[in-house]
Amino acid sequence: MADGTETESRKLLGRLREEMASEAAGQERLDRITHLIADSIRAEVCSVYLFRDEDTLELCATEGLTPEAVHKTRMRMGEGLVGRVAKSGKVVNTADAPSAKGFRYMPETGEERFSSFLGVPVQRLGQKLGVLVVQSREAREFSADEVYALEVVAMVLAEMAELGAFIGEGAALSPLHQQSILLRGGPAQEGSAEGHVWLHEPRVVVTNPIADDPQREQERLAEAVEELRVGVDKMLEISKGGDSEQLQVLEAYRMFANSKGWMRRMEEDITLGLSAEAAVEKEQSQARARMSQVTDPYLRERLADLDDLSNRLLRILTGQGNTNSADLPPDPILIARNIGPGDLLEYGRSLKGIVLEEGSVGSHATIVARALAIPLVVHVGRITTEALNGDHVLVDGDHGVVHLRPEDTVVSAFRDKIAMQAKAQERYASIRDTPTVTRDGERINLVMNAGLMADLPSLHNSGAEGVGLFRTELQFLIRNQMPKRSELVTQYQRVLDAAGDMRVVFRTLDIGSDKVLPYMKHVAEPNPALGWRAIRVGLDKRGVMRMQLQALMRAANGRPLTLMFPFVAQAEEFREARWEVNKTIEREKRLGHVLPESLEVGAMLETPSLAFAPQKFFDEVDFISIGGNDLKQFFFAADRENELVRRRYDTLNVSFLTFMERIVERCNASNTPLSFCGEDAGRPVEALCLAAMGIRSLSMRPASIGPVKSVLLRADLQALRKIIADARHRGEQSVRPAVMEWLRSQG
Repeated sequence: MADGTETESRKLLGRLREEMASEAAGQERLDRITHLIADSIRAEVCSVYLFRDEDTLELCATEGLTPEAVHKTRMRMGEGLVGRVAKSGKVVNTADAPSAKGFRYMPETGEERFSSFLGVPVQRLGQKLGVLVVQSREAREFSADEVYALEVVAMVLAEMAELGAFIGEGAALSPLHQQSILLRGGPAQEGSAEGHVWLHEPRVVVTNPIADDPQREQERLAEAVEELRVGVDKMLEISKGGDSEQLQVLEAYRMFANSKGWMRRMEEDITLGLSAEAAVEKEQSQARARMSQVTDPYLRERLADLDDLSNRLLRILTGQGNTNSADLPPDPILIARNIGPGDLLEYGRSLKGIVLEEGSVGSHATIVARALAIPLVVHVGRITTEALNGDHVLVDGDHGVVHLRPEDTVVSAFRDKIAMQAKAQERYASIRDTPTVTRDGERINLVMNAGLMADLPSLHNSGAEGVGLFRTELQFLIRNQMPKRSELVTQYQRVLDAAGDMRVVFRTLDIGSDKVLPYMKHVAEPNPALGWRAIRVGLDKRGVMRMQLQALMRAANGRPLTLMFPFVAQAEEFREARWEVNKTIEREKRLGHVLPESLEVGAMLETPSLAFAPQKFFDEVDFISIGGNDLKQFFFAADRENELVRRRYDTLNVSFLTFMERIVERCNASNTPLSFCGEDAGRPVEALCLAAMGIRSLSMRPASIGPVKSVLLRADLQALRKIIADARHRGEQSVRPAVMEWLRSQG
C-alpha cells in the first residue's frame, strides 16, 4: 500500500476521531463525515445509506448528490448497486455504473452525472448496518488502496453507529439496541417466559475504534496475541492423549493463532489508524461475511474456529465478557449462538427461558431444556447481535416467537397469556390423581419422558403413572470422558429410588446422528440420521453396551428392570442385543450379583421396516415403543431438522394414522404391549387420535400430561374413530379438519 494512501487514511481517521468527540447532533455529524470522506478520497460524491428496517436502505447523508434526496431516497435489499452491496456484503467497484449489473437510476439524487461507483458494506460481526458509497465523474475504477482505505472507514462507521453517534430523526437514525423487535424462530420447548437477557458470550463493544498511538496499538496487539497463543498451547497440553477430534480443533486454533497472514492484516489495519480492538473486529467481521457465503461444512467450521479465536483475542484486549454466573439477573433469559448440554446444565433451573441463534429441535441443548421444562426457541436469526445484557425480553416457546425490548401493549398481552396458562395448570392439578378413562370406558396409560434427576420430581407432581422413556445418553453427552460403570450404577439407582413402585423404561445408549460423544471419534457421514447410530453403535462397540447393561442390572439390585433398545430396524438386531442381555445376566450370576426380580426387554420402533418384521419378532419382544419423532420423518421422507420441509407433514395424515393402526393390529395379534413416545404424544389433538387408533400408552413431557388427560377424560374414542374413518373414506389427506370440527361440536 502506498505511503500516501496510508497517510491520507490516518488523516481521515484522525478527523473522524475529532467528529466522534464533537457535540454535534447525529445528522450534523453524519453530514460532516460524508464531506470529510469525499475530500480525503478526492471524490465528488460520498453517501451513507443505513437500514431503516431489515429490508430497506435509506439515504441518510450525502456530499455531492441532491440534498433534498436525504431521508427520501430508499431502496430494497438487492435493489440497485447500493442494494447489491448490502445483500452480498461485498464491495462493488466499477468505472461505468450505469452499465453495471443491477444499476438503478434514481433521478431525485442527480447521480446521473457520476460514472465511477465504489460501494463498501457497513457491517459489524455479521450485522448489516448500511452501505458507504463514493462516486466521481471520471470513468475510472478506484484503486485497491482506495478500496482498502474505505473499508477501514466503513469499519469505524459501524463502530460509531454501535456507539450511537448517528442518532437522529427517522427510523434509519434511530438508536441501535433500543427499538422493540419481534424475532421468529422454531419452537423447541413449549412454554412462555418473561425476563432479562443474559448473553452466554457477551458482546465486546469497541469504544476506541481509532488509534491515538499506532505504535502502542501494535504492541498491545502483539502482547494479546502472545497471551492467546500461550492459552491455546496450554489447552493442547492438557488435552494430549485425549480425543483426536478435539485435538484437531485445538491444532486448528494454534494454526490460526500463529497465522502470519492474520497477524499481518491486523497490523496493516492498525497502520491505517485503527485501534488493536477495531483491527481484530474488522478481520472477524470479514470472516463472518465469508462464513455466510461458504456451503462446505469443513470450511465453515474452520471459519467458526477463527471467529471464536477472535472473540478470545477481543476479550483479552478489552477485559470485557469476563462475567460469571454470580452476575446473573434474577430472571435470566439465556441468549447464545449455540450451547452444549454441559454448559446448559451448569445454568440449571435458574434460567427462565433460552433463545438460540442456531440449535435444533433434536439437539442436546433441546433435550436438557425439555428435561428442565425451560421454554426454548431455536433458529432465531440476529438475536446475538441485536440483544444486550439486561434487555427486557419475552419468549413464546409455543409459537417460536421472541419479543426483544417489547412495547407495553405487547407486555400486557403476554402477561395475560401467562396468567391464562397458570389458571389452566390449576385446572390440570385438580385431575392429577384421576385415572385416565375416556367417556366410552377406555383406560389410557399416561407416562413421562425423562433423562435427568431433575426430571423425577415431576413423576409425582404431574400425575404421570411411570417413566415411559429414560434417556440414558445424557450422562454420556455432558462429560468429557466415558463415565465409569460405578457412576452409572449410582445414577440408575437414584432414578429407581425416586420412582418407587412405578415402572421406569431405560432406553440404552442412543448416540450418533446429532448426538456425538465428545470423547468418541466422530465418523463423517453424508446422512448421519440414516447412519451409524443407536443400536448400530452398541452392536459394533459391545464393550460399551455390556458395561451399561451391567450398570442397569446392578442398579436394580433385585427390583424389576425394564430396558429397551433404540432404532431397531430389523429383528436380527434385536435378537443380537437380547443375546447380549442374556450373556450379561449369566455373567452377573457367576459374579454373585443380585439379579433383577423381573426383566422386560423391548424395542423402539423408529423405522417403517420394523413394522413389517416377521410375526416371530412380535412374539419375542416384551414390548414395543413407537419412537414417533424419528418414525414420522422417515415415513414422510422429511427431515425434522429441515425448516423447509418439517412443517409439510402432519401426524393426522390418513396414511400415517393407517400405519399406526397396522402396528396396533400386529401387536394385538401377539399380545405385545405398545406405547407411543414422542412430541405428538404430548399434543392433545394428536394424542386423542393416536388413542382412537388403539394405542393405550402415551409417553410425553411431564407438562403435557395435564392437557392430554383433560382432553381424553371428555372424549368418546369410538365416536372419534368413526370421524377418522369417514374422512379416510372421503379420500381426505388429513383428518385434522374433520377432527377439529368434531371437537368444536363437542364443546
